[in-house]
Amino acid sequence: MTLKLIQQGAEAKILLDEKNSLIIKDRISKSYRHPNLDAQIRKRRTKSEAKLLTKASKIISAPKLIKTDEKEKIEMQFINGKKLSEHLDNFALEKQKEICNEIGSSVAKLHKENIIHGDLTTSNMILQKDIIYFIDFGLGYISRKIEDKAVDLHLIKHALEAKHFKNYEILTKEILNSYEKIAGKTESEKIFERIKSIEKRRRYRH
Repeated sequence: MTLKLIQQGAEAKILLDEKNSLIIKDRISKSYRHPNLDAQIRKRRTKSEAKLLTKASKIISAPKLIKTDEKEKIEMQFINGKKLSEHLDNFALEKQKEICNEIGSSVAKLHKENIIHGDLTTSNMILQKDIIYFIDFGLGYISRKIEDKAVDLHLIKHALEAKHFKNYEILTKEILNSYEKIAGKTESEKIFERIKSIEKRRRYRH
């Protein structure tokens, strides 16, 4: 099996098996941790991510989990599409709005099931045939807290402002409006108010 390294971060290597159309996520061992503790941490995080991915892929468009193994690897479906961070700005505004409408709906569907993605940026979204796939649930977790859901939405707002600033306000509004349609007005208002509070806190820190 020939594997191609397509990404390497501090936590994991992402390998592509083109022949079988698979992505393999291989968590990196940390030499500063005791070997037994390191193995336990990697195994726990791999198991948690696999469970989240399985649950999420039944709710929204996300890679299907193929398998995990005893070596802390996750095999999942390869989504052969365009990374949204690199292509969103190339579309006409109406198309960008359609995409952000789908993003907002998908985030709301995850949050209704108390799934927090943990790293909601356009770098973790793949566009394939007009479908937005959410990838990389490595920082995700389960939570009912308004704060955690607000932080998730704050992350995508911040990503739009930093990476897609030309239409930032329009696209943010599209995400929040579509989020509210799925999550409901009462729940959304609580979350949106908390986002404002988070943004105030962060401004004061700087």
